[in-house]
Amino acid sequence: MTEIATPGQLRMSYLRWAMVTVPAIVLIGSLMGVLSNSGYGNRWFAALDLPDITPPGWVFGVVWPILYIMLGLALAMILHARGAKGRGLALTLFFVQLIANFAWSPLFFGQYQVTAALYLILFILLTTIATAFAFAPIRKAAAWLLVPYMVWLSFAAILNFQIDQRNPDAETLVPAAASTQIG
Repeated sequence: MTEIATPGQLRMSYLRWAMVTVPAIVLIGSLMGVLSNSGYGNRWFAALDLPDITPPGWVFGVVWPILYIMLGLALAMILHARGAKGRGLALTLFFVQLIANFAWSPLFFGQYQVTAALYLILFILLTTIATAFAFAPIRKAAAWLLVPYMVWLSFAAILNFQIDQRNPDAETLVPAAASTQIG
């Protein structure tokens, strides 16, 4: 058989990739946030002196799933581009930034390492920029799907920096223990 795939077959191949990548990234990203007790429900985080640019909690709950969906779609496009020159490097860069992304919440919210989290988010941003440049020759749409993520990472890095500046003792700040009354 010497036929190449039809456009419909190619679309189905991309959709099959997306049906795996999107839920996997959304699920793992959400799980990392839950396991590290991220957000305003975290007593340690609530005790920090937060800058005025800190968005309300619901914003994070809306933004991150959208960004994770976009990351999953971009990944599916590159996975679908079998045989594309530079695909291996592009995928390596993507997975490096994604693993670093998944490590940020446990580092910040779980281990209270605000300064280390700042360095990590800067690494994520730089690696994502490199990923976008690696994606562009393969699938321009995949590179463009990373732009909102890079904008959010830039904002998050500024927020992380301001939290670090306003809370020099954040790493040693211990949340008040929950009190219980028996009787």
